[in-house]
Amino acid sequence: MKGLYRRANTRFSDMVRDKSLRTSWKRKMKEREEKQRTKSLALQLQEQLKQEKEEKKQRREKNLKQRQENERKAEIVQVIKNPAKIKRMKRKQLRRIEKRDTLKAIHSKSS
Repeated sequence: MKGLYRRANTRFSDMVRDKSLRTSWKRKMKEREEKQRTKSLALQLQEQLKQEKEEKKQRREKNLKQRQENERKAEIVQVIKNPAKIKRMKRKQLRRIEKRDTLKAIHSKSS
């Protein structure tokens, strides 16, 4: 029972007091603003990463398309006018044959 009572020689100001559970309005608004700022910054960073990823994807597609176009230009093409030649070809030669639209190639060269 001794510990329950306050000693006579201690002052009220010397007592250890807990902080109140309530926060001030200014502090609450400051915290809310800070939270909002960090949220917007995170969204901005996410958007930036998304945009960079999209640009990288487009660049990759463009490079792939350019590469395929260059391969087509570098190809050596021989038009088979006589279909009977195909019948006489061996399997290995037949595997190398690819069907293409030759009219498209002719029009692109002439223009």
